[in-house]
Amino acid sequence: MSPGPVAGGAARDAAAGKEGREGRDGGPVRRTTASDRFLRLLTVVPWIAANDGPRLDEVCERFGMTRKQLLDDLQIIPLVGLPPYTPDTLIEVTIEGDRVWLRFADVFARPLRLTPEQGLALVAAGSAARGLPGADPEGPLATALDKVAAVLDIDPDEAISVALGSTRPDVLDTLRQASRERRRVRLDYYAYGRDERAVRDVDPHAVFADEGAWYVRGHCHMAGGERLFRVDRIYGIEVLDERFEPPDDAAGAVREAEVFAPGPEVPRVTLDLAPAARWVIETYPVEDVREGPDGRLRVRLAVSARPWLERLLVRLGPAARVVESDDPALRTAGRDAARRLLRRYGVPGPEGTE
Repeated sequence: MSPGPVAGGAARDAAAGKEGREGRDGGPVRRTTASDRFLRLLTVVPWIAANDGPRLDEVCERFGMTRKQLLDDLQIIPLVGLPPYTPDTLIEVTIEGDRVWLRFADVFARPLRLTPEQGLALVAAGSAARGLPGADPEGPLATALDKVAAVLDIDPDEAISVALGSTRPDVLDTLRQASRERRRVRLDYYAYGRDERAVRDVDPHAVFADEGAWYVRGHCHMAGGERLFRVDRIYGIEVLDERFEPPDDAAGAVREAEVFAPGPEVPRVTLDLAPAARWVIETYPVEDVREGPDGRLRVRLAVSARPWLERLLVRLGPAARVVESDDPALRTAGRDAARRLLRRYGVPGPEGTE
């Protein structure tokens, strides 16, 4: 299996796809998320590399995988590498008969220069990976972590306090208590997507953390349906006397749901991005990424509100262009926003401003 020059973002997009629909016994299997698959790869890759051609069935048995899952994962691994993503910078996978080998590109052997903060983050992430199913507690990862921890003069088994997204004093605690007591709350909330601030009455079904930020999911009486709110955008909170009954398995629904899961009614746009704007696919949830021979990207993403797209396009400037949209009004979002900003400062906007 020889890797080709593929953009690094393609690995994440491939990992987000659906896996095989049948398990070992022929029954259905749960859809594996990109996060689940990424965590599995963190343990599978170093183990295969350290065991010099293990059998495929041996890998499946150790990590509790089906053969199809393993082969799908092995198709993703060759997409992992460093710019410019040429074959000599990617991981090479070789399958001969029933055995598999991994060869890391030479760039992976270069010594890293880490700050103390980066080293601590590496030790924390590596220690978490050591606890994943199938991880080798005495393998190369453990040895490397011990060396980094020794340089930092820390114990890799020490507890590490992780601070999630900042919130205003007492807002998070008040939300948690209201959720436990099933009491409605009144939120002074800033909606980033619409760029507006409003007071909403909400039944807080669940409070949880995801990707470093706190969220509350609940029924919004102003919107008339289930909504998701970021806690750090809540300016004020008041606990009301009204009580509510949460839906069945509200906590379980939070665990299974994505923070941003747009439905078919949400319009999509396709952006043409310059290579310097590649950070967009690492920052926002995108549905499709295609890279051209010149390094430019065609990216498709959902737009929950026009003001959000306007801010993104103004920030990107000439590095982005809307080439297609389900909603014709979104095709000129960047140009319209730029003109408004220029008029505010008394400067006429150029006709070609995107």
